[in-house]
Amino acid sequence: MAEGELSDRQRAVLDAALALLVERGDKLTMTAVAREASCSKETLYKWFGDRDGLLAATVRHQASRIRGVALDEGRLDRTSLREGLERFALDWLEVITGRTSIALNRLAVGQAGTSSNDLGLIVLRNGPDGLRKRLTPLLLGAREQGLLAFDEPDEAFGTYFGLVVGDVQLRMLLGDPEPIGARDLAAHAAAAARQFLTLYSTIRPAETGGSNGRT
Repeated sequence: MAEGELSDRQRAVLDAALALLVERGDKLTMTAVAREASCSKETLYKWFGDRDGLLAATVRHQASRIRGVALDEGRLDRTSLREGLERFALDWLEVITGRTSIALNRLAVGQAGTSSNDLGLIVLRNGPDGLRKRLTPLLLGAREQGLLAFDEPDEAFGTYFGLVVGDVQLRMLLGDPEPIGARDLAAHAAAAARQFLTLYSTIRPAETGGSNGRT
């Protein structure tokens, strides 16, 4: 079930599941979620299938807090592209530095490859991989408009991923005692978008009078 198809009640259930996942980790059960969310296990199975289905929906729900970039190819220009990349980056940073995502990712790393109920793989498929699918249309649209130049969209996304996430997530996962403030996140997001455009923009220094290729 896609995030956009969820009802308010289903989102509330997933919020309850997220809270329990952070609190109880791999001891999360359908029974516990049903009790916390005041619904029946039968309803959970109907909505999400098995426990893995619930976990996947929960991770997608958390990732959905990162807003997509509306793609209107008729209005896409260098300014709207830069703004879209910045907004996506800032949303991404705000989510991954939040308490819930930090706890979820710590748990996923700890469980990675340890069982058939591999939370690490679920997070990978519904987190970074899901974000790749959401941003790729913007990258392809910008290429079609002649704003970006790249061969493989996955490679371009990988570069963007590295510039946005950098060492921020690792520092948070390892308990950096100096929290990252909102102003720092905004500056980091703007820098990531600017650096990405420096690498992939079709506007080069010679064409912009020495603007270093920045948009």
